[in-house]
Formats: sequence, structure tokens, C-alpha cells
Amino acid sequence: HKKKRSMSNGKKIYRSNDRVIAGVCGGLAEYMDIDPTLVRLVYALFTVTTIFSGAILYIIAWLIVPRKY
Repeated sequence: HKKKRSMSNGKKIYRSNDRVIAGVCGGLAEYMDIDPTLVRLVYALFTVTTIFSGAILYIIAWLIVPRKY
């Protein structure tokens, strides 16, 4: 029997301990295995260019994404 594979790669996303505010961008960077500064810069650019809707998404992610222990 073959195991049923999910679309995920087996990794889970968590809020990072490498945090500036809540660890959301750091956790996303760890999940994608890229530099957290790059994620933070892209997030900041997204937030400014979308009339700060990125702030709402950040708060939602803060509430939904579990903290890494």
C-alpha cells in the first residue's frame, strides 16, 4: 500500500523565537528556509502598498499560527 501524501511537505509553520513583534515573519522565513530580514522587508513593502491591509493579516496570523516552544 502506498501512503496517502498530503500537499504539505511535512513541515508545520510556527511563530518563531527569532521575533521582532510576534514572530510571524520569522516563522514564515523558517518554514521557507530563507532569511527573516527578506520576509520582513517584503511584508513591510506589501503593507505599505496595500493601504496597510498587511497589518490586519499579521494580526490574524498572530492569532492563528501557534507559537514554537
